[in-house]
Amino acid sequence: MKKFFNILFIAALLGFTACNDDFLTIQPTDKQMAGGTATEGAIMTNLASTYQILLFDSYADNNYNSVVLMSDLRSDDIFKGGGDAGDQAMLYRLSLLDATPTEIPQGLWTIYYSGLSRANNAVLACENAMGVSEERVAEMKSEALFLRAYYTHWLWKFWGNIPYFTADLPAPYMAPQYTADEIYAFIMEDIDAIIESAALPMKAVKGNDGRATMAAAYMLKARVVMYQKDESRYAEVIQEMNEIISSNEYSLVDFASIWSKEGEFCDESIFEVNHLPGEYGGKTWDSGWAGYGTNLPAFISPNGLAADTPDLLSGETIYKGGWGFGPVRLSTLALFEADDVRRSASINQFEDGTYSERFQNTGLFMAKYAARVGYNEPPGDTDLNYENNLRIFRLAETYLNIAELIVLHGVDQGSGISAQAALDAIRTRAGLTSIPATIENIKLELR
Repeated sequence: MKKFFNILFIAALLGFTACNDDFLTIQPTDKQMAGGTATEGAIMTNLASTYQILLFDSYADNNYNSVVLMSDLRSDDIFKGGGDAGDQAMLYRLSLLDATPTEIPQGLWTIYYSGLSRANNAVLACENAMGVSEERVAEMKSEALFLRAYYTHWLWKFWGNIPYFTADLPAPYMAPQYTADEIYAFIMEDIDAIIESAALPMKAVKGNDGRATMAAAYMLKARVVMYQKDESRYAEVIQEMNEIISSNEYSLVDFASIWSKEGEFCDESIFEVNHLPGEYGGKTWDSGWAGYGTNLPAFISPNGLAADTPDLLSGETIYKGGWGFGPVRLSTLALFEADDVRRSASINQFEDGTYSERFQNTGLFMAKYAARVGYNEPPGDTDLNYENNLRIFRLAETYLNIAELIVLHGVDQGSGISAQAALDAIRTRAGLTSIPATIENIKLELR
């Protein structure tokens, strides 16, 4: 975690939750009435509550629905794990690609629709701004549009055809369902508005880490365009990926360092979620709708791991035990070349007998977000309050997007870097030699 950004937003959130009768008689006010004029403070309050949703996925509406885990479970990289097949049975069905309509990551559905609603309110507050400069309003509105697009893209990715709305719903609170293609168009409308306004910086200035930037908007655009396979947008995306690289605002760093506290908001980070320790207001088992920590490290770490147990791949003794979900498949470890520095930073391996084996045990666990000593100090329920930041977009993905677009989809590289140069940049950082930028090699890197 980093303290500086969140202190600002914690203050705004306190304003969001505390209230008195003054707002009934004084307008405008930082406690904006629905649809009323909004001061900068009122806009910030709405914006802070919208950012807050980023903190909730690991215990989403009291469900273990980390977006990292939900995506990886449906790949060939990890198993479900945990106590047995019935322990978090919904996750097991997801891993088998056999989920039923009643066995879905319902927590994500709930929090991201809350995020959509909050983002709508933030956009409305910007449109009703009073006493705020046009430049400042444009910047805050772009942040709100980014968050709306970001939350909607997760709903779109997991469910496809979904309800969508951009204003408060009247009773009986029903919204029309749109097709996946229509939802894609709504997402792109928000992203296009952000880019056209040019109000966001390419990189956040010190003190604003964790807030939306133009680079984050470009990365979100690349993700949804490439998911949609919208060939009409590929040339724009590759140009924007090159714009991020040529800005020199970001750079590739030592891979292992990214995942530590010291590596949060590093030069490679484009967008990440800033989790905080319990002293800032920890989550509790009673409610997943408050607090600043994450459960993911406890969820994916080996059950009952003995203190000071060395990781056999990195030699580190910094890891703690957890619940044993998400064991990594042996075939995933085999994908790494022996001298790839990312291998020991991505996967942990512990000796038999140093932890309690659970369902689908392989002895391998996810290292990037592993539970670490000193990362979940009380107060708060400690298994819910690890301060490991969640890395959403990194510069490495920018290079791989370029390589994929050129080689897999035949997009002209234009004046930007070549697919070979992009692949070489990633492999050089990993301590590896150059290999041809073929479809097979790029697909392997994308895993």
